Amino acid sequence: MADFFNTYGFLLVSMLLGAMLGLSLYLPLMAGQLSLASPGFYALGGYVAAILSTKVWQFEGPLLPIPLLLLEMLLGGLLSGLLGVLVGMPALRLKGIYLAIATIAFVEILRVFSLNLEITGGAVGIFGIPQPFNTPIEYLWVVLPLLLLSMVLLYRLEHIRVGRALTAIREDELAADAMGINPTYYKVLAFTLGAILAGVVGAVSAHFLNTWNARQGTFDASIIYLTSVLIGGTRTFVGPVLGGMVFTALPEVLRGIADISGLPEWLAEFLRDGRLIIFGLLIVLGTIFFPQGLVTPKLFKRSRKSAPKAP
Repeated sequence: MADFFNTYGFLLVSMLLGAMLGLSLYLPLMAGQLSLASPGFYALGGYVAAILSTKVWQFEGPLLPIPLLLLEMLLGGLLSGLLGVLVGMPALRLKGIYLAIATIAFVEILRVFSLNLEITGGAVGIFGIPQPFNTPIEYLWVVLPLLLLSMVLLYRLEHIRVGRALTAIREDELAADAMGINPTYYKVLAFTLGAILAGVVGAVSAHFLNTWNARQGTFDASIIYLTSVLIGGTRTFVGPVLGGMVFTALPEVLRGIADISGLPEWLAEFLRDGRLIIFGLLIVLGTIFFPQGLVTPKLFKRSRKSAPKAP
């Protein structure tokens, strides 16, 4: 068992981080907003942690103290949330594909800034970010509780007044407005909560990866997160968690299949480098055959009905 965790520790932690990024994209979708801004907030949180740990903190020792990591997570989340409010208030007046285009533009603007600012290391990025742990698997002590806390908060959010308001806006914004629900307030709230979560995940990821650059927040990343949410499910938080874990591991699975002897060279090359094409195909097929994703609230209702009753 120890050998398994040592071998696949990096992949396991990456899957949990992918699940939380899926949740950050799911939060605006609760209000029916197709936002692809999560990679931008993710990159921002990572830069906050990388800059603080390499240029601001002064400490002695081989490992970054855990309190400093938690402070970086807090600051990364707060700064991302503040930017989420500033971006969300004008951007969320748009709907559908127009909002998606606007948030993609936001991600690209942040990427261009990070490529040209000296404090972010330009195109090279920031290297040698201090590590709070000796091995990748030890990050589970931070990432797993963070994921569980996020899931608990999402579960509670779906079952309180705010969650019901978001659902009403998603189903029919005009009817929700007529019932006294303020669509702008709740849409900005959901967008900001997603930005905070993405910023916190970025702060952890910067230390986990030990390096941070403009490639962390790109349009490619938006497609991966969107795939995880759409295929996993857009009606309950369990879907993005499952989808985020699966689609984070999928590139490694494809590389493993590509290394099987006997495969044609063109097919092996496609499996190694064509993952975005595969993700695009999965989005098309998933929206056709599973418009609400693989995991839906009805799935849980059917499972409870089919469970045998106690005598």
